Amino acid sequence: MGLLSLCLITPATGAIVLSLLGRRAGWARVVAFASSVVTFAVSLLVWARFDASRADYQMVESLPWIPSLGASFVLGVDGISLFLILLTTFLVPLAILSGWKSVNEKAGAYFVHLLAVEALMLGFFMAVDVFLLYVFWTAMLVPIALLIEDWGSGRTTAAATKFIGFTMAGNLLVLAVILFCSHVHNIQSGSPSFDLRLWMGLVLDPATQNGLFLAAFLGFAVTMVLPPFHLWHPDALANAPAGGGVILAGIFLKVGAFGLLRLAVPLFPQAARSWEAAIVTLAVVGILWGAARSLFEGSLKRRLGFLNVTHLGLVTLGIFSFRAIGVEGALYLMWSHGLFVAAYLILVEILNERWCTYEVRELGGLLRAMPLFGVLFFLTAMAFIGVPGLNGFVGIARIFEAWIDASPALAAAAGLGVLIAAVSILKTYKETMLGPLTSRKQAGRLDLGLRELLTLTPLILVILWMGLSPQSFLRFTERSVEVFVSRAAGGAVFPE
Repeated sequence: MGLLSLCLITPATGAIVLSLLGRRAGWARVVAFASSVVTFAVSLLVWARFDASRADYQMVESLPWIPSLGASFVLGVDGISLFLILLTTFLVPLAILSGWKSVNEKAGAYFVHLLAVEALMLGFFMAVDVFLLYVFWTAMLVPIALLIEDWGSGRTTAAATKFIGFTMAGNLLVLAVILFCSHVHNIQSGSPSFDLRLWMGLVLDPATQNGLFLAAFLGFAVTMVLPPFHLWHPDALANAPAGGGVILAGIFLKVGAFGLLRLAVPLFPQAARSWEAAIVTLAVVGILWGAARSLFEGSLKRRLGFLNVTHLGLVTLGIFSFRAIGVEGALYLMWSHGLFVAAYLILVEILNERWCTYEVRELGGLLRAMPLFGVLFFLTAMAFIGVPGLNGFVGIARIFEAWIDASPALAAAAGLGVLIAAVSILKTYKETMLGPLTSRKQAGRLDLGLRELLTLTPLILVILWMGLSPQSFLRFTERSVEVFVSRAAGGAVFPE
């Protein structure tokens, strides 16, 4: 058994064991956390074995699956997927810790769903077979929707329904593209296959390529929360439980961007170029709209939902710069966003445990009552803004460097959106941390406890590490990004 298979099997095994434990909530927490920590340890071994000098898939594992369709169980990792795998395995243990006390009802089932989502997301990022990738993507939607509906708060049914409706619509668009490409490959090669490496040799006329790229882009744009496909996200995030929100915003939002990097642009590079102007315009609209709309949200979680629209717009700009520095910036911002969004959500859930509200107007003056909390909240806010020395800066700076010469007007418009987002984040900090102390009745201890510190400290340390030493991470992506950019320019085939 290879390391990638072990990464999938470990959380899946944990979920099966939890199913057998039934209602024993205490053991459920321990088993779920232990399973997720072991999975993270395995992913660190994947990182240790990864060869940064290679651009092809590494540690490839292949098993026959559905020979009549040409589908195989093929896993691999490259510089584009490596840190998304690590991000997933790093955040899930913290998501489990964040819901340690707050999730009591059907706790065993809750942790089963979290571990199932982890296994499916890892499968999605590892899949080299396109059919397998699609199966993992489709399957992960169900437990995420159930996490929102069964363990969330507020209008959970409406939020879960909106989530599954939007994401399945995008999912079906991509399915149509996959089936068409499979048919074309079968005709051109004479044998069925869903191996992505073989699909890079597809010959498509410009009109067909344009149509397929547009369908694929729209399908992935739903998960990237680009306007107007973002409407599901603020509601889903606002109603999601503690750990579910970390998974939803920290990891799931990267699924669409990964789909563009893995499928849509490499398969249809000329079409991607022809749609560049429209897509970057849409991205800038998202950056401005998400930032501006967040200013008028009273809920801390809904405010974050719209700020996510801004950051995923920046990721889109980086990808469609078609320059190595921009694509590297997009990848770095994806990883960074997962970390500081997770920290933000865990901090917000701590506030809700203390003060029983997510509403900004019902909070205030918390810095004097919770000084340690206030320091970590401030660091998270600064990472969100993109202050130098923290991880948010690296990706944002590289994305703007890619665009500032190519289109100063577009860079200026995107910069205005980033500035508005910074105002929104600073406004959030001011309203919650400064001023008179909230008059709401407080429950339990005030400042952070040991479990909460153990949850937040790893996030803050990695945020600082990524901000101070970006090359520790970027050197693992350089070769894969070079191949992506070359492919987008029409000058390369995917390495065998």
